[in-house]
Amino acid sequence: MWALVRALPPGRGLVWRRAGSGAGLGIAVRAGSRGWAMAEGPSAARPARRPKDVPRHVWARERRRNAGTGLAGPNTVYVQVVAAGSRDAGAAVYVFSEFNRYLFNCGEGTQRAMQEHKLKISHLDSIFLSRVSWANVGGLPGMILTLKAIGLQRCVFLGPPKLQNYLKAIRLFPGPLKRMDLAVQLHTEPEYKDETMTVCQIPLTGKPLAAERTFPQSPGASPQGGNSPKGDAGPGSPRAAQQSLEEGKGKESPKETGDEQKCARKHPDLVTAFLCKIHPRKGKFLAAKAQEMGLPVGTPAILPIITALKNGESITFEGRELFPEELCTPTDPGPVFLVLECPHEGFVDAVCGNETFRRYQEGVPEHQVALVIHMTPESVLRDGRYQQWMERFGPGTQHLVLNENSSAVHNPRSYKIQTQLNLIHPEIFPLLTTYQSKEAEAACPVPIVRGECLLKYHLRPQQEWQRDAVTVCDPDTFVSEALDLPDFQTRVKECKESLSALPGNAGAYPEIVFLGTGSAIPMKIRNVSSTLVNTSATRSLLLDCGEGTFGQLCRHYGEQVDQVLCNLVAVFVSHMHTDHHSGLVNILMERRRAFAALGQAFSPLFLVAPEQIMPWLHEYHNHCEEILGDIKMIPSQSLVKGCENIRPKAKEFVSSLLESYDLAEFQTCEVQHCKNAFACSVIHKSGWKVVYSGDTMPCMALVQMGKNANLLIHEATLEDGMEKEAIEKTHSTTSQAIQTGMKMNAEFIMLNHFSQRYAKIPLFSEDFSEKVGIAFDHMRVRFGDFPAIPKLIPPLKALFADDIVEMEERKEKRELRLLKETALVLDKLTRGDSTEAACQKRKQAKNHQEVPDKKLKTVN
Repeated sequence: MWALVRALPPGRGLVWRRAGSGAGLGIAVRAGSRGWAMAEGPSAARPARRPKDVPRHVWARERRRNAGTGLAGPNTVYVQVVAAGSRDAGAAVYVFSEFNRYLFNCGEGTQRAMQEHKLKISHLDSIFLSRVSWANVGGLPGMILTLKAIGLQRCVFLGPPKLQNYLKAIRLFPGPLKRMDLAVQLHTEPEYKDETMTVCQIPLTGKPLAAERTFPQSPGASPQGGNSPKGDAGPGSPRAAQQSLEEGKGKESPKETGDEQKCARKHPDLVTAFLCKIHPRKGKFLAAKAQEMGLPVGTPAILPIITALKNGESITFEGRELFPEELCTPTDPGPVFLVLECPHEGFVDAVCGNETFRRYQEGVPEHQVALVIHMTPESVLRDGRYQQWMERFGPGTQHLVLNENSSAVHNPRSYKIQTQLNLIHPEIFPLLTTYQSKEAEAACPVPIVRGECLLKYHLRPQQEWQRDAVTVCDPDTFVSEALDLPDFQTRVKECKESLSALPGNAGAYPEIVFLGTGSAIPMKIRNVSSTLVNTSATRSLLLDCGEGTFGQLCRHYGEQVDQVLCNLVAVFVSHMHTDHHSGLVNILMERRRAFAALGQAFSPLFLVAPEQIMPWLHEYHNHCEEILGDIKMIPSQSLVKGCENIRPKAKEFVSSLLESYDLAEFQTCEVQHCKNAFACSVIHKSGWKVVYSGDTMPCMALVQMGKNANLLIHEATLEDGMEKEAIEKTHSTTSQAIQTGMKMNAEFIMLNHFSQRYAKIPLFSEDFSEKVGIAFDHMRVRFGDFPAIPKLIPPLKALFADDIVEMEERKEKRELRLLKETALVLDKLTRGDSTEAACQKRKQAKNHQEVPDKKLKTVN
């Protein structure tokens, strides 16, 4: 056993002797002026148990901090591309260490990509935002809701000052966002430090471009593309929108003084760059070599010796001085990486003239930058000033570029499912495409790597690129997998034979394109709520607009997406839950960009929504980016039949809306979901009628409004047998949705808004008939397809046979559990009744005995 016998004089360290060994062995640690701290023995207290409500990684982090090993430096660190900058996905980067996880930027679709590729959202410690533009922050509301749902009570956000305004604005959304602890650390505060790295925020102030002074530039796009209409007058200008909205402001709209608005807008557009330095990692102790030298390897005494050597201190062992380089591998100085967004040329001078960047371009070894992540458009990469700035980092720096010239596929599972569905019916399930930027790639003076989804750059243990996980989209493999499934080819053949006997399609319009058929959060197969109704070749209506709606449009229409956006005249938002409206701002901004790109005159979008949406839009407009000039608000309440409180301006908008679509009627009704939730009915002058339920329980008002509809699109969130859960969540089951359609005498019913527990296909109800179909993302339906859709069910069952079996097994287990719970309740009630009956009998017997005694006493 080793024990501390005595301390040497200052500067001589400590002497260790083997207990009972006389002179024994002596080891001195040369501590110098820093001194030496040592535990008295291994009698550490037993660690406390992790509380059930605390996530495992949070508990482990706190234990590391309490143990004082927080800044020892991680063994593994890598940067991984989540979104490579393409127009449909934006740019986002995930940083991993065994201690922490980080996310840089969180645009729409980031959460969906992370879910699909198993990047653990639950382990995120901090989210860094380089700029408050929708391309960077559009996915935050959904991400925060997910973090809250999995038990994370606090998340740290780092970014420019506008970030505080944005996080304040999204608290206007109903639900848990109001209760989440959202901590913001601005660039004016001390640097951020945790167990993995130290992050320095570098503010960069740009000069606005001429086009930006009127309209904010679309994220990631070059100014040459013309993202904004010219001039600041006309019906689409923010000033005109302010005047038109003044009359329609709801009571809940925030009223700000002129000073407050001036304060909100006085800050120029600010970008925050992040300089990240990984903590140094101490060298490894060479145990075998130490044992050869006779050190007490394998005993508690070796622990302080290892600590001293790893800290760079020499030790004296049996009169011989041993140095760290003899018994430890060299210390790994922490690598540095830089995350930089340079949105346009107006920021180039700020980047090139920044003093902090210059210090890391002087060739000093400890300031060598391993990786620079450029979130920059091609126009900036072509800029001579920016190219010189890149060169100054030297040949040892890697450069990763994330912008719209990326052709990466971020959701391969969606492409896989659609390719397989296309084998069943090519017209109803068209193949997906991608949006390809037409801008030529810049020729850079330094080697650059173009971003790809899941591309990794390892910073530690060895600096290198890794492409093993990069997403690959191979249609031939997808097809062969489907054809190998039992009975699939047979069912497809039978389906096509039965379809050949049906009459041909009637008209091409209306055409319904399902963009999002899932509920709550975006998942790998089903995105959240959104349905496009093409009423003609030049007019489209969007029913709900959940996160990622624009990305779905890009994947469905490819290079035609700008024309589709120009055709879009109105958006109907059913209610204020995040999964139904958080894609709206992106649609507004990309639509503005589309008009400019195609050289068409800009016109604002009609927004039919609960008036409770306006406080949120006002907050975003006043504090983040100007958007109110893009909308003409029509409150859903004003379209309810019999409403007499419609304002003159809204009445004018309704007339224009009906005229634009050649509609006879656009009606809403309040449904049974949350407060201010609405369904809508659209009747064309040619006679067709489409009804959309939004989210609702079975609702008679909806039945009345939807009488004799050609098509009812109704939510079917839960399967039959989950009626209790449906009531708790104010949703409908499959059979309830079908019954609603039957009551209104709808010609056909399309079910959508499925719980994400039915990722690929929902369970089929006994009420399924020739009048019912199941919606899939990117499914395209015309009225002439109604007879064909039910005939697709047999091949769909063959394609998703394993999933259906799994869901049925889950259903059986749930039903068995409910039976057991019911039996226990009945048993308790029965035992309670028996006990009560026995008590009653005893009481009656006692009373029977007491009566004669009383009579006797009376007689006496």
